[in-house]
Amino acid sequence: MKKLRNLLEGIEIISSKGDLDIDILGVSTNSKVTERGYLFFAVKGNNLDGHEFIDGAIRNGSNCIICSVIPKKIDTNLCYVQVKNMRVAINKISSKFYNNPVKKLKIIAVTGTNGKTSIVYFLYQFLSFLDIKVGMLSTIENKINDKSISSSLTTPDPIEINKLMSEMVKMGMEYCVMEASSHAIDQIRISGSDVYVAIFSNISHDHLDYHKTFLNYINAKKKLFDDLSEDSFSVINNDDKRADYIVQNSKSKVINYSVKSISENKARIIEKSVEGMLVDIDNQRVSLGVIGEFNLYNILSVYAFSKILKINKIESLKILSKIKPPKGRLEFIKSSHGSIGIVDYAHTPDALRNVLITLDDIKGDNKLISIIGAGGDRDRKKRPEMGRVAEEYSDYVIITSDNPRNEDQNDIIDDITKGFKYDNYEIEIDRKKAIINACNNLDNKSILLVAGKGHEDYQIIGENYIPHNDMEILKNEFK
Repeated sequence: MKKLRNLLEGIEIISSKGDLDIDILGVSTNSKVTERGYLFFAVKGNNLDGHEFIDGAIRNGSNCIICSVIPKKIDTNLCYVQVKNMRVAINKISSKFYNNPVKKLKIIAVTGTNGKTSIVYFLYQFLSFLDIKVGMLSTIENKINDKSISSSLTTPDPIEINKLMSEMVKMGMEYCVMEASSHAIDQIRISGSDVYVAIFSNISHDHLDYHKTFLNYINAKKKLFDDLSEDSFSVINNDDKRADYIVQNSKSKVINYSVKSISENKARIIEKSVEGMLVDIDNQRVSLGVIGEFNLYNILSVYAFSKILKINKIESLKILSKIKPPKGRLEFIKSSHGSIGIVDYAHTPDALRNVLITLDDIKGDNKLISIIGAGGDRDRKKRPEMGRVAEEYSDYVIITSDNPRNEDQNDIIDDITKGFKYDNYEIEIDRKKAIINACNNLDNKSILLVAGKGHEDYQIIGENYIPHNDMEILKNEFK
């Protein structure tokens, strides 16, 4: 319980009506979960306007409404506060309500188009092997002291972030490793001013449905580094052509890593197979349990981070050799007749290209079949490119649905097929059928990649979340 007046300290208030000395028992942006004594944030988003749900929040017991515009009709028994910047208000007020957990944890935030989930998962394992207490916020799951909590967003909203971090503080966590999406940075769900280490993986076209231009997207990522303090660190992929731009205004100490260009932390692949790869990191050979050059970059970012902790090189590499890939990221399964099935989250052209190049390198004379789709109500420009990439590196492609949401699935697939030059593909809208049909045509010289959903256990059709799990279907077919 907190006093409203105390929660509002430091917030730019335009006007207010009602008693500012009331007790606040909780905070929420969702009128449906608002309870008695809760403060309700009426957030105006891209699709929904929280001001339309103020009455519902009040019916459920809210005693304070934080809004951009005070309603014409108000309840004089309640308090209304009009703020200048709603996003800042949510961040600061929710942090105060949960006793400012960001000030009590060392936060490692990972941003980039691809690799965020893997790097966060690798960091979590690395710190755990060092017996350092660490919590994790990621696309796949949130973890506090080995307790797994389901995750629905790459980066949760500020209320959920502060609630989870508050639990981490109570459980004695020292570090929190988290993904920082461009949406989250832009919406001030995470601020560089609260971050101890920021890691930049790479950047390529994505989320232009939200950011509108590629420059806006790049600048959203850049803002995380712009806001870092002098006591913080940036860990930067020097092989990305925008690496210098990302940190050009940062006050942080910069540490670079690379595979191709000059940097403080370099690596190269010596041998590779389906099970893993032998690599050279910092002139030391080490066997890794992950595959692909893109995963070498992800591992290398963790190695670069270990320098901040001043961990001995040999000890760091020994730990890195034990690290496992996250669920739904190049997750392998072998059938009884020798064919291989792989599930991966790749849902951008660059991510798909990385996965397919990796498989092309190790497939030998095996045939590579890819199942791909593209999300509805999202950036349409990447769809033909997904098709082009899939055709270039696959022997055969099956195009199917992948979270169509409120778009016509046929329209999405039509966009994807525009990237094909030849007829080496087929269409099966039903994703489960697409996987089953592909499995029925595999032999012991086949590799099947099911791309796009990875760890997800649902299909979003319309507003409904329909149970669906790529790996479970593969396991059932591979018995």
